[in-house]
Amino acid sequence: MSKDAKKIKIKRGKVVSYNKWGYIFLIPFLIVFLCCVIIPQVMTFYYSFCDYYKSGLKIVGPTWVGFKNYGDLFAPSAGGIIQFFKYLGNTLIMWIMGAVPQILIALLLAVFFTSYRLNIKGQRFFKTVIYMPNLIMASAFAMLFYNIFSNVGPVNQILNSMGIDTVDFLFITVSSRSLVALMNFLMWFGNSTLVLMSGIMGIDASLFEAASIDGASSLKVFFKVTLPLLKPILIYCVITAMIGGIQMYDVPQVLTAGNGSPNETSYTLMMWLQRFIGESKNYGMGGALSMVLFIVSVVLSLFVFRFLVKKKEG
Repeated sequence: MSKDAKKIKIKRGKVVSYNKWGYIFLIPFLIVFLCCVIIPQVMTFYYSFCDYYKSGLKIVGPTWVGFKNYGDLFAPSAGGIIQFFKYLGNTLIMWIMGAVPQILIALLLAVFFTSYRLNIKGQRFFKTVIYMPNLIMASAFAMLFYNIFSNVGPVNQILNSMGIDTVDFLFITVSSRSLVALMNFLMWFGNSTLVLMSGIMGIDASLFEAASIDGASSLKVFFKVTLPLLKPILIYCVITAMIGGIQMYDVPQVLTAGNGSPNETSYTLMMWLQRFIGESKNYGMGGALSMVLFIVSVVLSLFVFRFLVKKKEG
C-alpha cells in the first residue's frame, strides 16, 4: 500500500471517529424525544381504541372496544347535530378570519421593510414593535379583550356616551368570532412578518438589481421575483398558521369562559378535547379525538401544499 493510500485511510478513519461524537451528542435528544413524544403518541393511539376513564379515584380500563370511540365522535346529538363537524366548522371559520389577514399583512410588511428602493430606517425598532404582541400570553391577551369589550368595558362606555345602547359583544356570533380572530391575528402576524422578512433577505440581491435595470415595476418584481422565490417560506407560514388554528384553545376558552358563547358558535375542537381530558377524564374519547385532529391536520396541510405548489411541467 502506497503512502498516499495510507494517508487517505487515516483521514477517513478520523472522519468516522469524529462523526460518532455527533451521534453521541444526539442521544439525550433522542431519549427525550422517544419518552416525551413517540411513546405518548403510541399510547394515545392505543387508548383511542379503549374504554379508559377515571371516575373519582377509580380508574376504569383500559378495555379494548375497537372503533366505538370513533363512532361516538361522529354520532349525532339529541338535536341531530354532529358535534365534531360543528366544532370543526367553528374552528375553521375563526382560523380563516384571523389567518388570511395575518398572512397578507405580514407579506405586505415584509416586502415593505425589505424593499431596496424604500430603504426603511429604524427596522430594528419596527421589528421589535411588531413582534411584541407575540410575547404576551394568549390567556392574558384574551382577558384584556374580555375586559375591554364586556358590558361595562370601555368600548360600551364610549358607545353609551354617544347615545348607543350597550352591545353584548361576547353573546353575538359575529362579534365573538371576530374578537377571537382579531386576537389570533394580533398575536401572530409579527412572527409571520419576521419569518417572511428573513426569506426575502435570503433572496440574491442581484436578481432585484437586474429587474430594476430592466425597468420592471415594484409590482412586477414582487410577482415575478419575490413571490416565486419566497413560496417555500410562505407555505411554511401558511401550514404552521393552519396547525396553530386547529389547536386554537386558550383565546376562546378565556374569552367565553369555556362556554363557546353564544350557543357554542365559538367552541373549538381543542376545547372539546379539553372537556374529555380535563373534565370527564375520558382518555379513550380524548385519544380518538386527538387521532382525528392529527388526520385533519395532515389532510389540510397536504391540501395547502398542493394548492400553493404547482407541478413542474415535463
